[in-house]
Amino acid sequence: MTFDTVVIGAGPAGLTAALYAKRKGLTLAVIADSIGGQMSKTANIENYPGHEIIPGKQLALIMQEQIKQLGQDIVMDRVTGVERIGNRFRTTTATGKHFDSRTLIIATGAHWREIGVPGEKEFKNRGVSYCTTCDGPLFADMDVAVVGGANAAAESVLEMTHYATKVYMIVRSTLKADQILADRIMSSPKVTVLQGYTVEKITGTDFVEAIHIRSKAGEQKTLQVGGVFVEIGQDPNTDFLKGLVKTNDKGEIIIDEYCRTSVQGIYACGDVTDVPQKQVIVAAGEGAKAAMDVYTYLSTHR
Repeated sequence: MTFDTVVIGAGPAGLTAALYAKRKGLTLAVIADSIGGQMSKTANIENYPGHEIIPGKQLALIMQEQIKQLGQDIVMDRVTGVERIGNRFRTTTATGKHFDSRTLIIATGAHWREIGVPGEKEFKNRGVSYCTTCDGPLFADMDVAVVGGANAAAESVLEMTHYATKVYMIVRSTLKADQILADRIMSSPKVTVLQGYTVEKITGTDFVEAIHIRSKAGEQKTLQVGGVFVEIGQDPNTDFLKGLVKTNDKGEIIIDEYCRTSVQGIYACGDVTDVPQKQVIVAAGEGAKAAMDVYTYLSTHR
């Protein structure tokens, strides 16, 4: 069987793309090795319309159930390769399955870069976070640390000044944020910038209680904090594409306003793309756009 489209990924972008494609009457396969992507790893989401506060995993299950009600199942498998065969695409999975389709929607998301120190994994969602926009308000009136020195980290520091009592910015080398952001950080009485420090470990009991850092000169510090925000970037999940579509210098898939990639018939949406705002609501919107244009494309390329 040749599907109208294959959706790779089941985060907010992939699930929304599947919903819109199914409602348009397209035949599709949805393939993913997990449900919800990074959304399901977020303790609570407080900025998704219609929900004052909702656990990320619960929102993912609601989205999954919505497409299930339309009769669409998800193939739980990992995609290992995609190839173009004439005017069709073949998607191969880790279990050796093949899915042929006229179009593709890539919604494989991205993964946050981790520091890789003791305590980071143990305290994930228990004080260690990778998204201030998602989790910042949960740390109101606490002392927190933000790890990173580029724009994303700087923006997180400034965002946390609205909630936290004290914000430590731990920078491995020097502050590389845009000057306007750096100036705002340096002028904030709530922020202490520690340049030339690396994180050694994160400790606590049930939740984060401290972060331990060391300077290039060997000076050690222990900062008593209730939260640690890791902002050292993220990497898109595109290894399986093996250069099939054009990407930017970050490895993100380059798309246009219709979510079209450099290859006709291949679409991409969500955090795997070069769309700058990495948010659940943005990913969902991009998934809807991708599916709607797939429908238009198929309608004109019979």
